[in-house]
Amino acid sequence: MATLTQPHAHTRAPAAVRRPVLRHLGPNWYAAVMGTAIIANAGAGLPFHVPGLSGVWALSLAMLVVLLVARAGHWLHHRDQARSHLLDPTVAPFYGCTSMAFLAVGIGSLSVGAGLIGESAAVPLAWVLYGVGTAMGLVAAVAVPYLMVARHDVAPGSASPVWLLPVVAPMVSATLGPLLVPHLPAGQAREAMLLGSYAMFGMSLLATLVILPVVFSRLIHRGALPLFLTPTLFLVLGPLGQSTTAVNKLADVADGSIAAPYADGMGAFAVLYGVPVMGFALMWLALAVAMAVRAARRGMGFAMTWWAFTFPVGTCVTGAEGLARHTALHAFDWLAVALYALLVTAWLVAGFHTVRGLVNGRLLAAPVKK
Repeated sequence: MATLTQPHAHTRAPAAVRRPVLRHLGPNWYAAVMGTAIIANAGAGLPFHVPGLSGVWALSLAMLVVLLVARAGHWLHHRDQARSHLLDPTVAPFYGCTSMAFLAVGIGSLSVGAGLIGESAAVPLAWVLYGVGTAMGLVAAVAVPYLMVARHDVAPGSASPVWLLPVVAPMVSATLGPLLVPHLPAGQAREAMLLGSYAMFGMSLLATLVILPVVFSRLIHRGALPLFLTPTLFLVLGPLGQSTTAVNKLADVADGSIAAPYADGMGAFAVLYGVPVMGFALMWLALAVAMAVRAARRGMGFAMTWWAFTFPVGTCVTGAEGLARHTALHAFDWLAVALYALLVTAWLVAGFHTVRGLVNGRLLAAPVKK
């Protein structure tokens, strides 16, 4: 005789049953934290006061905490899916976003957060975010390219701007580092932080110069990206705007951190490097906008890739602000204001669709196989 019994309440259910909402939560979600933090960071450097920036920064910090908890749940309950993400060449590069989310919130901690939580809390928080974000960024900058070479099956002609994400992370560290220099003792500590940031600037820049020609070659020879990937063209702006921002931030603190000849040279380099790179960034922005308009006309729907419209544009805002400081040219102020208007518009659109997608469950559903 068979006996039917109810399962005990403490019986462990399969991971996918226990936390199904987390199964498809990938590292690309950190782009929303980056895109929110850059609203505060970029707004702080405009030639006029923008209200509410500390609140936006607090929102980005809250988003980071919530996402960290959710991603921990993803690894705990869906380890098979998390490992498959690492072995997927289309997903693994997004691990660079994890680092950049920490660093972007860290920059905001010093630029606007101090006015909300006080400098005594903002500075230690920035150090923690810098330490964690930099460590993760340096690991991602090596580990993701290693996986692409040794473990991933990368199809010919599949190069994507997404490949830039892990190698751009050290460039964001090179931007936050100078903000921490004044909080270090004068002498060896400040010079080490300054030159260490320059080393990460070079690391990221040269890696970008390796990857970008491959991406452009793919566009020329294979045609436009799939519609949902078209926004990733804006990711190219990231290393351009962030590197311009970094050299200007480094020049801001060079005096008093390193010997005079080098300090003067860093100030000159900020302009001589930043102006041509900003020119190229504007050219690429025009190309990316044209491709996005083309994709929209062909039915491009919302995807999390739309967050690529935010952070990269924001780095161009902060780059223009830095050039305005070092050249005293009002044209760069106006450029920063125009780009900031574009950034805020993109943030509002991406944020609205993300909230709506979370409410209706579409964004966390299993991807549709085509």
